Amino acid sequence: MKESIVLGTRGSRLALLQAQYIVNELERLYPFLSFRVEKIRTEGDKPSPSVSLGKGMFVKELEVALVKEEIDMAVHSFKDVPTLLLSGLTIAAVSQREDPRDVLVSRRADSLDMLPHGARMGTGSPRRAAQIKAIRPDLSILDIRGNVNTRLEKLRQGYFDGIIMAAAGMIRLSLTNHITQYLPLYTFLPCPGQGALAVEVRKKDEEMKELLSSLNHEPTAKAIMAERTFLRVLGGGCRTPIAALGKVDNSVLRLTGMVAALDGKRLLRLAMEGGAGDPEKVGTLLGQKLLEMGAKEILDGK
Repeated sequence: MKESIVLGTRGSRLALLQAQYIVNELERLYPFLSFRVEKIRTEGDKPSPSVSLGKGMFVKELEVALVKEEIDMAVHSFKDVPTLLLSGLTIAAVSQREDPRDVLVSRRADSLDMLPHGARMGTGSPRRAAQIKAIRPDLSILDIRGNVNTRLEKLRQGYFDGIIMAAAGMIRLSLTNHITQYLPLYTFLPCPGQGALAVEVRKKDEEMKELLSSLNHEPTAKAIMAERTFLRVLGGGCRTPIAALGKVDNSVLRLTGMVAALDGKRLLRLAMEGGAGDPEKVGTLLGQKLLEMGAKEILDGK
């Protein structure tokens, strides 16, 4: 085993906190090893990232560094990881999931329901926009970019009446005092993988896989495998309004999935239970069922 191990991550404050969490856990388990965090700038971190790059915009450069053996492992927010990894790479560990919900941050109202007619809502996510429109079609949806603190500052300056954020990021950044409302899961499903961290390594690197095996939270890993399978069956990415959340209870995995039109006027939502030992089967069956119910037509804009 090499004595100095390099973890790659994005350079945002949240990404660095997440990578440090993995380092702390590894140092606790392996006090005789040395770990170092390497900041890598991704396409999504540039001032004007190309939205056409899709879901891998926060991941690609980290994966390239892994393949080139410049780093030993890469730490990602699992929601940013494409369903298809770069050849030769694999997810070796999944952290226990933080709160998967989305939250409203607003200075105008105590809840999404109480926002005034025509209020300006900031989000860069079609999934969030569609679910907002399904509940409050009168609200004005405006695009917002940047890291968590940048978005909070834009809200403070009055560009928006409310913004939607991931609870997990707010919790990890100790910003829960800004949260106005935790949006209920029965009306607001998260992005597949939201709230969990994924640690990616080279498939051939047995040492790193063995090192990370003790960090893997099996219930979270199974739930997210079902969510990502569901996403893959529907052929969706970060620019399509698809949501999913799995939960493992003993040997049972319950998966809820959602597909919506961009304008929120058509929305399909379904839950299914299956064996936790075969999460891909649960995700596949739920995806196929929603396709039978008309999900493809919704996603194709028909």
